[in-house]
Amino acid sequence: GSANEESQLAAARNLRSVKDINAPVPANLDRGRVIFFYVDDLHLAPNNLVSARKVLFKYVDEDMRQNDEAGIASTSGQIGFLQQLTDNKTVLHEAIERLKARPYSVGDTERPAMTEYQALAIEHNNRDVIDFFVDEIMKDMPTLSTIAAPGGLPRGRAEQHVRDRAHTILQQAATIASQSLFGLESLVRSTAALPGRKVLFFLSDGFFLDDLNSINREQVRHVTSLAAHNSVVIYSIDTRGLVATLTDASSDTPSDPSGRLQSIASRELVESQDAMNALAGDTGGRAIFNTNALDAGVNDALNETSNYYLLAWRPESIDGKTERFHHLEVNVVGRPDLTVRVRKGFFDFERSTVPKREKDGGGTGDDSSTNKNEANKSEAKLRAAIIAPFADRGLPISSSLTWTMTGHNKQTMNVALQVSGSAITFENDKDKRTGVVQVVGSVYDDQGKAGGGFSERLTVHAPTGETNLSATPDIVYNYPLTLPPGLYQVRMAVRDEKSGNIGSARQWIEIPDLSTHKIVLSSLIVSEIMMGVPAKSGPPNDSQNTQDRVAVRVDHRFKRNSFLRFLVFIYTQSNLPPDIAVQIQVVRSDQPVLTTSLRSVSAEGIPDVKKLPYAADLSLKQLPPGRYLLKVTAMDRNSKSVASESTRFEIE
Repeated sequence: GSANEESQLAAARNLRSVKDINAPVPANLDRGRVIFFYVDDLHLAPNNLVSARKVLFKYVDEDMRQNDEAGIASTSGQIGFLQQLTDNKTVLHEAIERLKARPYSVGDTERPAMTEYQALAIEHNNRDVIDFFVDEIMKDMPTLSTIAAPGGLPRGRAEQHVRDRAHTILQQAATIASQSLFGLESLVRSTAALPGRKVLFFLSDGFFLDDLNSINREQVRHVTSLAAHNSVVIYSIDTRGLVATLTDASSDTPSDPSGRLQSIASRELVESQDAMNALAGDTGGRAIFNTNALDAGVNDALNETSNYYLLAWRPESIDGKTERFHHLEVNVVGRPDLTVRVRKGFFDFERSTVPKREKDGGGTGDDSSTNKNEANKSEAKLRAAIIAPFADRGLPISSSLTWTMTGHNKQTMNVALQVSGSAITFENDKDKRTGVVQVVGSVYDDQGKAGGGFSERLTVHAPTGETNLSATPDIVYNYPLTLPPGLYQVRMAVRDEKSGNIGSARQWIEIPDLSTHKIVLSSLIVSEIMMGVPAKSGPPNDSQNTQDRVAVRVDHRFKRNSFLRFLVFIYTQSNLPPDIAVQIQVVRSDQPVLTTSLRSVSAEGIPDVKKLPYAADLSLKQLPPGRYLLKVTAMDRNSKSVASESTRFEIE
């Protein structure tokens, strides 16, 4: 995974001398990371939630790379519809803003106050703690019944009351801890649909593993097992930071001159971190404890997990009936100074996999009810793909969302969808080959409320006898929608009618409120320009018989010998003559590779100067293949305001 990996391999294969290992080698600039943040907001004090939010904002604003995807989830579910994987920083910001304090409420109103850890000690028959609370009760309740117990409350009844109280508190705590672990397990389980290595940060104030009143320890084991199966590495972050003890001036703790409660105080912090330690250590991650530099810990963890080795081995035969645990240990021979982070082992049961999608062809019978049932099944599968947590890769599709102001000052979003023709199943139909796909889509606001949709059956034709799949035309579908300002997500799914393969895509777009901005840019509309393409008629060697071919690519994939043309509309609210300057930047791996000087935008011949079009062509010849970001920034010199818009593209 390191930048000089190719040099190391070459040296190992005796292709180059060892001294060349440190020679500069181009890094994999287009590598992206999949990162999840699971915020255990049911175990977060309000002040520690502030620390957690700072960690999240720091990653999104400063550490998130160009090709990263991130998801933010919480135990309580208060993030709602925004709890999903995305590369859109606006969505991630909105998700973080939704994280509000939910104070941890375990306990009762009785005096003296009993903490969860004290209740756990009572459950484990710690006599110092039991005697302390029994003595306090007998002082506060001297006479309960003079008939049953003349002179005061019997000590045996007082002790039973203390035990019952502790048991009730522990049951409350076990329920909350179980909810936290269930949410974490669900998130880890869902990642099975994602290829490759995933990093998950678990942010919490910690909780206790109570083997007598819960199955929390078993839940932790299931989480770590699933994480190993789904290539998820967990890094646990104690959001309490650097603490010496969990007891401070703000704690509601009883006065203890005898010091009996201090007998358990030294272990409280460590035991509250046991579950988080296991989640990290058993998956090959690391616990980030006892530090106030939480953001530095996240950055170190990301650097660690961005460079790793993949080891493979063949275990002994597994019968699939028992759950015997096999421990793994990895060491680097002769290097005791190195630390190896690896999952701790695996269980003797078969890996749970995502159920295979059934291949279903279209109905071929004449019975109308059969055809109707097939159509209903197809529609249900498409809808299931839309609401699934991650996109379905069964059929390669691409999407693009753009918004502009159309006639009558309506903000229109255009949904564009492209289906790879080489992935469609064609059937011979007379002198043509015909393929059919079903397309469905839904538009959601940031609360997850559906606000529109579309459903179409599309047919594409290809010449009979064509064997070159790359020459098969792609299917391109467009659907316009008029929407008010806001944050929207469009989810689309496509099904190949013959093979039954399904592909889906989802994308976010923010439609701004023009009245609240001095300058706003529309979405960037990009196309590919192939210069001097031979015309279909005329001698093939006639240099004059060529033309420029313009192709709008929904997938934003362009040939290296082409030009990228973009169009953007600049909207202003000023009544003054426009004085707009534009700068163009092309970025790869967060580093600018092309930056233009400021260029003035001409308003000559434009009837509406509050809607200025600007277009430019960029030659891609000097850029190596890879993934890029095109960023256009416009400055209104009249209002001293700036706006920018960006879009991704790839050079083949």
